[in-house]
This record gives sequence, structure tokens and C-alpha cells, in this order.
Amino acid sequence: MPLRSMTGFGRGEGSIDGSRLTVELRAVNHRYLDVRVRLPYELSDQISAAEAVAKGCLSRGRVEITGRLSAGGNAGPLLDVERARAAFTQLQQLRDDLAPDEAVPLSLLSSVPDLFGAATAFDGDAAARAVKEAVEAACADLDAMRVREGAALARDFDTRLTDLKGRVNLIDQRADSLVAERHERLRERVQKLLGPGGAPLDPTRLEQEVALLADRSDVMEELTRLRSHFDQFEQLTGAEEPQIGRKLDFLVQEMNREVNTIGSKSADADLTHTVVSMKAEIERIREQVQNVL
Repeated sequence: MPLRSMTGFGRGEGSIDGSRLTVELRAVNHRYLDVRVRLPYELSDQISAAEAVAKGCLSRGRVEITGRLSAGGNAGPLLDVERARAAFTQLQQLRDDLAPDEAVPLSLLSSVPDLFGAATAFDGDAAARAVKEAVEAACADLDAMRVREGAALARDFDTRLTDLKGRVNLIDQRADSLVAERHERLRERVQKLLGPGGAPLDPTRLEQEVALLADRSDVMEELTRLRSHFDQFEQLTGAEEPQIGRKLDFLVQEMNREVNTIGSKSADADLTHTVVSMKAEIERIREQVQNVL
């Protein structure tokens, strides 16, 4: 199963009694599945059905579903007179409160939604079939766009992980030479403290101190776990399983934890610089992972 983005757009159509129902889906990031439906006034009794169809197709994201009707044949639009009168009355009342001397043009009614509908009522079964057909087609179109967006995310992850792996190798190489450098610095500092006429330097004690220092600053375990996290991340982005976004988010948190530990153990300027750059790169990955389905 290819990687999918949570964001996307889809459109689908269904036919109903000579009219055409067009449904559009807009999906954005959300921790869970949140579906919101808005259909024409004539199909308002199908809102729950549309929501159920969408929930059967989708798994995560905030999804807004909007439907509109296009009348077929010679059928013209029908004005909902009572709704228009009520809207105009409310506009006049608002005028009386805000600007009593101003006229209320009828053109304002054009901005009131759902004043016009199909000339005839729709059969309930036909309306349900049309809604199901249109929502399912829109979900399929949305999924195709999510797959395309997911492919772009996968390429971005691959580039950033390659960069992080290179930085891990740099830390690994640098860590090997740090022990010897710290050994020499510690020997020089102790010799300086003892002075020319001081007691002779105890090599055994020095080795013990160096071993203790090396143990406190050893980052091999963190590097091993980081490499494991990288491998798991790559495997997940190509895995045949749904909803991997949460797993990827967990791995990114673990990557950040290991890098922070490496930084706390590092007393070397080059290593500190590398750690800072790795944290910035992991944060970029984390931001992108929030968009993975």
C-alpha cells in the first residue's frame, strides 16, 4: 500500500431524476476522522447517508463534503418562497436596527444559500443512490490525489534520511577519535597540576579516569538505535498496511530523543554542530509526518 497524504481534493458525480449531483471532498490533517457534510436543501435528508458512505471509505483527516445540484432537461429552479420571505424579513429587521433610512435591495437574497432548488421533489431511494454514487466517486478521486501527495512525501523522507545517515556516520567516526584526544588532554592537565616537582603520574589511575570519562560520553548505543529507527522508518513508508502516520510519528519522537542524548554527552564543538543540524532535519521530518495518513 503506497504512502498517502491526509490532504487532498476529490470530485464525484451521481445522476438523480434527470439532474446531476456533484460532490466535492476537501481533506486536511486531523488526528481522527471528522466528516462534515453540506448538501442542497432538497437532499438534506441524505446528509447522514453521505457521512456514512464517507466514513466507510476514509480513515483519518478532517473532510468537508459539499454537494450541488444541476437541473437536467427543461426543469428550471424552484424558489423556496417561504424561506425567501423569512430571509428578507430578517434583513429588514437588521436594517431597522442599524440603518433605518437605508433600502433593502432584493439582490441581497442572492447571497442566501439554498433559496432555489429542483423543480420537483426527489424519490428517496433515487436520492440515496445518487448520493452514494457521487460520494464514493469523490472518495476514489481523493484517494488518488492522496497517493500522489504521498509519493512526494516519500521522496522527501528518503532525501532527509539519507542526510541523517551521513551525519550519524560522521558522529561515529568522530567518537572513535574523541577518546584518544580526551585521554591526552586529561594526561596533560593532571601533569600540569602536579607540576615539575610533584608526585609521579599514576598511569593506572589515569586509565581508570579515562575509562570512566569514555563511558559517560559513549554514544554507540544511541547511534545503533538511531540507525534502527531509520531502517524502521524506511520499512514503514513502503509497508503494505494502512494508517502508518502514527507509527512514523512515534519513530520521529524516538529519533529526537536519541539525538538529544547524544548532544548531552557531547563536549566537542563539531559533534554539537552536527547534533543541532540533525535536530533541525528531524523536526522537518516531524512536520511532514503530521500529513501522513
